[in-house]
Amino acid sequence: MKEFVIYTVLRIILFFGALAVVVGIWLPLGEVQLTWAIVIAVLVSGVGSYFILRPFRERFAHVVERRAERASAAFEEMKAKEDAD
Repeated sequence: MKEFVIYTVLRIILFFGALAVVVGIWLPLGEVQLTWAIVIAVLVSGVGSYFILRPFRERFAHVVERRAERASAAFEEMKAKEDAD
């Protein structure tokens, strides 16, 4: 759960950072269209998170994989116990 929170917070920070950069670049050029600024920030932060947040995403995926393996093993154990009964 901790890895999920860390990754999510970093994604949010990256999005707002990208939004600040986009608005900061756009502001001197004239009126900022917030919808387009958000769309561009989503795209930039998405690409950026693919490269920048890779270690955090891999750690989160590893935790999820371990948890799924434990759940699968417990399920198989219960299934074998039922078959034995």
